[in-house]
Amino acid sequence: MKGLLPDLDLVRKDFPILERTFDGGETPLVYLDSANTSQKPQIVIDTMVDHLERHNANIARAMHHLGAEATEAFEGARDTVARFLGAPERDEVIFTKNASEGLNLVANTVPLAPGDVVVTTEMEHHSNIVPWQLATQRSGASLKWFGLTDSGELDLSNIDELITPATKIVALTWVSNMLGTINPVAEITRKAHEVGALVVIDAAQAAPVLPIDLASMAEEERPDFLVFTGHKVVGPTGIGVLWGRRAALEALPPFLGGGEMIATVSMEKSTYAPIPHKFEAGTPPIAEAVGLGAALEYLMHVGMENIHAHEQAITAYALERLATVPGVTVLGPADAAKRGGAISFELDGVHPHDVAQVLDSKGVAIRAGHHCAKPAHQRFGVQASNRMSSYLYTTPAEIDALVEGLEYVRSFFKLDK
Repeated sequence: MKGLLPDLDLVRKDFPILERTFDGGETPLVYLDSANTSQKPQIVIDTMVDHLERHNANIARAMHHLGAEATEAFEGARDTVARFLGAPERDEVIFTKNASEGLNLVANTVPLAPGDVVVTTEMEHHSNIVPWQLATQRSGASLKWFGLTDSGELDLSNIDELITPATKIVALTWVSNMLGTINPVAEITRKAHEVGALVVIDAAQAAPVLPIDLASMAEEERPDFLVFTGHKVVGPTGIGVLWGRRAALEALPPFLGGGEMIATVSMEKSTYAPIPHKFEAGTPPIAEAVGLGAALEYLMHVGMENIHAHEQAITAYALERLATVPGVTVLGPADAAKRGGAISFELDGVHPHDVAQVLDSKGVAIRAGHHCAKPAHQRFGVQASNRMSSYLYTTPAEIDALVEGLEYVRSFFKLDK
């Protein structure tokens, strides 16, 4: 199949969990839930174990060999993130515990006032809706949003009404976790910057599969902030990234107070460390950052262009195969070129939780529910859906296993009668 990773079998061998079987070895694992969390290659597991076994210490404050080694590994991970994103400066990379914390950091520190407008979209993950609801409620600003077309793309017909001189923030996802839609972030960013608004990009679903090079973007098309999370890029949980333009980050007050984010402290007042440390209060997730660095090195070794091509090939095949199953309705764009690897769908007559449970009995792991995207589900008149999601280790045979499993679901619930 054109576009697949040529060394797919070797890539799969890097992920030990993919060898799992169930039912006494009779049922192989078919993991199609990577938009929820990705699996981890052995190099990430080994790197974290080695750090904990040989280099474990607190960073930036221990005057001994272990402390120096841990600090070097932690800051080396920051350098790796900067290379992965093509960040103009490595100090623009802030470590957080996940993408949600990065979004909350910005939403809690950007100044807003009555009369200001925050614009988001109807397809957002709750992590890019709720923080802005809270921010506008606190400040008296207004929250507005782009709607969706019937094909699951952003409705930009009223962009001039939404993005105006009153708009202070435009916050949107690059790739939808529910619809899979790849959004025109450059176009929207350019429009937002024309009116002086800041742009916040949720790249949790984009960073795993799209090549990102912030420094090469046109100045007017480069966002002001971008977040992603480690566990979706074959890294560990508990670590995320907020990237921000230096000027934008320096304009924000600290989010959390504590150790390491200060320059000096007296009982009367404190002064704060420069970025990135201003936003990294307390002991950070050190081993997790080291693991994230190993994960991103792994992805860059495979090649993000190659991963994106693989994802598009698998997504196109999945859309084609799902179309053969009676009663299946896919939510979101029908063109694989317009979407990432997350495909949400309904099976007429069966609740999504029942579909997922029966598939699980066949070793096929997918997600069921609202995928932390209730407004998007409401837009399409459904309470929940199933979602399959692929990644660099997904094979066409696994898509076939999903389709066979859905046919079994139909027979199990006697949908042909």
